[in-house]
Amino acid sequence: MATAPRAKLTYAEYVALESKGDVRHEYLRGEVWAMAGGTPEHGRIQVALAAEIRRALGRRPCVVLSSDVRVRIDASDRTTYPDLSVVCGKRETSAIDPHAITNPVLIVEVLSESSERADRGDKFAHYRRLSSLQEYVLVAQDAPRIEVFRRSEAGWVLTEAGPGEQLVLTSIDATIAVDDVYFDPTA
Repeated sequence: MATAPRAKLTYAEYVALESKGDVRHEYLRGEVWAMAGGTPEHGRIQVALAAEIRRALGRRPCVVLSSDVRVRIDASDRTTYPDLSVVCGKRETSAIDPHAITNPVLIVEVLSESSERADRGDKFAHYRRLSSLQEYVLVAQDAPRIEVFRRSEAGWVLTEAGPGEQLVLTSIDATIAVDDVYFDPTA
């Protein structure tokens, strides 16, 4: 049995949808889909890393933004809600969406079974089109393992950090102990 194609939304319709509802949606060229909720482990790791990044920044002119803030990639007509993003200097927003930032230097995604493939593939391909983006960080939930993809003249270079190691974020000149990100006082 054939199904009817879904109607595409204009970006203005998408922004209106986001302003009214409690469910967040991602957007790609008119296609819209709801985001799944995270696990307690996902939320714990996300907040721990945000706190560590914020602490490492001190009083530098950078801000850590939560997954409530949209990132707009105008070049590919894509809008996402990364788990964390960092903007240094003046925040820039999209001309068509004043609530979506366009100049993060760092984006973090905490991986889950349902999101890992997209976070490593399609989403990363879109993020790479942000000229401001210097580092893309993927954080595992099932083991203390953090991957950092860093922009270089030769392309994107991967470094990894695990238990007992330091997470080095050159985009914000910060070093964070991996063990601090994964520390769980209730375990």
